Amino acid sequence: MTDSGTYVYAVARSAVECPDGVGPVRTIAGAGLVAYVSTVPLAEFGEEPLRRSLEDLDWLAVTARAHHHVVEAVAAATPTAPVRLVTVYAGDDQVRDLLERRRDDFLEVLSRVTGRREWGVKVYVSPGASPPETRNGDEGAASPAVAEDDEAVAGSVRKPGTAYLQRRRASLRDREQTRRQLVGRADHIHTTLSALAVASCRHRAQDPQLSGRKEVMLLNGAYLVDEGRDEEFAATARGLGGEGVEVRVTGPWAPYSFTVMEAC
Repeated sequence: MTDSGTYVYAVARSAVECPDGVGPVRTIAGAGLVAYVSTVPLAEFGEEPLRRSLEDLDWLAVTARAHHHVVEAVAAATPTAPVRLVTVYAGDDQVRDLLERRRDDFLEVLSRVTGRREWGVKVYVSPGASPPETRNGDEGAASPAVAEDDEAVAGSVRKPGTAYLQRRRASLRDREQTRRQLVGRADHIHTTLSALAVASCRHRAQDPQLSGRKEVMLLNGAYLVDEGRDEEFAATARGLGGEGVEVRVTGPWAPYSFTVMEAC
């Protein structure tokens, strides 16, 4: 029984030089494709050890950096289909079989990403922020919610319980209105950027504990953009921020979000 496996980083049409990843990187050719791989010990990358290692955030961070380092180096030189993090096969023969079986799928993906790169756009808003329409409105005029609140306070002399319920309902209405306007702002940003991209994908918004930020994430988008439109896309994305909404643009990256076989 072998004590090593084959770790796969990415698939491309040609072999290029690249740095080490979780181990020295080599290539496996088959079906007109090239897989970038490393030989890894199953004592660390076998099914059971991996189950434990994936719960170790330090180990996961180091492995992810090594994986992405290889993928980015290959993608900088040739169209590349990245493979999911920590994809390990029993040996080289299984990787060759993968290239044979999924040849058409890989070629379709590589054709889709040729001449294009992925950009990431995250949109944040501070907790409790008011929507742009509220901040830019007439500060001297009372909103319907404020007017209702004033009536509730006036009525509290007669009916304290009723006044509290009115204030509570007004507060809930304000929160819901703010939420809808901010969601609409995020939808507008995504629609605008999608028009500049050949493909787009909305990932799940990250919890503040994962993102490391106190602000609420409204949008976690990925966009596949023609290389000739990189500057236009980045400038447009950054220009969509302001009024309490922060737009963070990252990239360009290897097309991680657009190499799955089914659409995002």
